[in-house]
This record gives sequence, C-alpha cells and structure tokens, in this order.
Amino acid sequence: MAKTTRTARTKPAKAGRDSLKQRLRHLTRELMLIPGLSGYEGRVRRRLKAELAALGIDSHTDRLGNLIATLPGAKDTPSVMLFAHMDQLGLVVRKIEANGLVRVERLGGVPEKALPSQQVVFCVGEGRDVPGLIANKSHHATTPDEKYRVLPYPELYVDTGFGSAEEVLASGIDIGTPVVYTPKVVDLAHDRLAGTSVDDRAACAVMVEVARSLRTVRTKPTVHLVFSVLEEFNLRGALTAANALAPDIAIQLDLILATDTPDMTARGDIRLGGGPAMSLYSFHGRGTLNGTIPHPALVSLFEQAAKDSGLPLQRSAHIGALTDSSYVQLVNAGVASIDLGFPCRYTHSSLEVCDVADLADLTTLLVAGLSAIDAGFSLERDDYPE
Repeated sequence: MAKTTRTARTKPAKAGRDSLKQRLRHLTRELMLIPGLSGYEGRVRRRLKAELAALGIDSHTDRLGNLIATLPGAKDTPSVMLFAHMDQLGLVVRKIEANGLVRVERLGGVPEKALPSQQVVFCVGEGRDVPGLIANKSHHATTPDEKYRVLPYPELYVDTGFGSAEEVLASGIDIGTPVVYTPKVVDLAHDRLAGTSVDDRAACAVMVEVARSLRTVRTKPTVHLVFSVLEEFNLRGALTAANALAPDIAIQLDLILATDTPDMTARGDIRLGGGPAMSLYSFHGRGTLNGTIPHPALVSLFEQAAKDSGLPLQRSAHIGALTDSSYVQLVNAGVASIDLGFPCRYTHSSLEVCDVADLADLTTLLVAGLSAIDAGFSLERDDYPE
C-alpha cells in the first residue's frame, strides 16, 4: 500500500516537472532566435506579450519599452517587482566604407577576442534582415606579431558581400542600424542549451512560467512582472519601471556565472545543472562602481523556500558583473532587493550555455518563495540579526 501511495505521488510530480521543462525549453529556444539589441527589443516584447495574453494576463508597454504585467494579490502584503531583461548586447553601424565594408561600434560588454569570424545579422526589419560576417585576416597572411593579438573593435569590419556603399544602403543598412550575433540554438547533452542571448531570454521564459503558476495561487502578494529593456546599455529600463511601480521588494532574474570549467574554478562553486543560484554579493569593479548586497529578509525567504521544496540553492559572490538591481534597490526610500538566477557558461559570447533543469528549479523556487510572502513578512532589518 505504501509503495502504491509513493508511486501515485511521484509520477504526477515528475510529469509536472517534465512538462515544465518542455515548456521552458520551447520558449527559451524561441526567444533566443529573436534578435533584440538593447534599445531595439520590439520583436522580443511582442512575442512575450502574446505569451502573456495566451495566459489571460494583460500587459502594457511603457515609454522606454518595458513590458509590464501585474498579478494582483493581498493588499496588506509587501508588493514585489519580478524582472528580467529582454535585450541583448551587440553592435551598431558606425561607418559604411565606399567598398561596402561596414565599421561598427560595440553596444554592451561584447568580448573583442570573440568577434572575428562571427556571423552577424543587420536588423533592418522582420523578413528583411541582412546577414554578414566579421572579417578575420587570412591565416596565410598573418604575421607572427599578429598571431596572438586581439584586434580592438574599431579595427574590425563586417563583410555583407555587397561591393559598394550604395548597395549596402539600398539593403536597408545605415548608420545606427543594430547588429547582433546571428541567432542560433544548439541542443547539447543532458538538457543543456547553447546559443545566442541565453542572457537573459532564459530568465524571461522562467518569468512566463512563474506567471502561469501564480495565476491560480490565491494567497500571494501583488507581483509586478517586468520584462525590461536597456539592461546591456547601462542598466536603464528596470529603474524606470521601479520608479513607476514603487515596489517593496525587487527580485531580479539573470545568469549567475558558472564556475565549473577549468578557467573559472577559482571564481566560486556554481555548477551548471546544480540548481538555481542566489547572489550574496556583486560588484562591477570596472567603470560603473555599483553592485548588490541582498536584503537579509529575501536571503532567508529563498533559503527556506529551497529547503521546503527540496531544491538545491547555490550561492555566488563575485566581482565583474552588474544587474539592474544595482539601481532598482535605490528607488524611493529603498527597495529590498536580491539577484536570483541560473548558472551560465561562456557569458556574452555567441554561444552561451544553460541547463533547462536549472530553469525549471528556479521557476519552482520562485513560486514557492513568492507564495510565502504574506502580511506577516517583515522587511525590518533588525528582525534578521547579523
């Protein structure tokens, strides 16, 4: 009898998780294949808006381009802004040479050493995008001094195949045209996805699934879902949304640096496939001197949610990356903030890698944590002695 009971409980749970993983894989793949350079997120936004509409969730777009939806909850509980960015890093056209070769500017933290020989797309309009490739000097003509040199991006150029500036312009390419890595998805072993803009389309897919689950949760706080813009362009979009929504709590979803490859082992203990992760400390350390130390109430909340749900919860502390929470936390009298996310390898390259199982567990963790926020949930720091 006990064996029958365990089977009856396990099978539906496993079936539900498998269904969640399947939906996450499908939507993440779709979103990865949609170009959306920072400041040009419209195609991604329209896809996500349609996804929310299919769930019966209304949404609106603010002037910057953030997509915002609100799931009403109990009025006496702290309100939550759950957010992930839609945009991706890339390039913009700076100059078109007379011979048709195109010079570009970087937009966001594009790694220069990873640019030569990359396929790119000039985003001139759906159905009209123009392919190109970032040139790499012929090996046969490369001198010993050049062999190990990383070319600064102003020295690079993009070849579209056109032979004149007039042809390039006639194709729709002009100064300021957005350029992204050619969208791509590669299915790897063990539920792993590689490709473009895993950062942060995977988290956008997670937010859709969180919305799907929270629709039917009766006891919950008001949750504002924000699919933000301009994150890769100095963390701008979510700040505007937070000013408008004035949440008590901000939960940001993004990648967490995986450290399980030989070049990253000294950076931490975040393992791909090891479950969702929580950032305990982030600091940029270069240029923008900002970062996030999470509010202790939210650390406690998600540690308990992970424990109650039987989920792993990895911990990260690192210098070198920023998220939107760096600025959102400073809105009004201050917003209790935390960065949660999924382990990701090879970040900001054209082939980032995530694990769908991590996305599923992150979804489950978020639903459990958000459902636990009630009228008695305290944001008073002295209730969490250090």
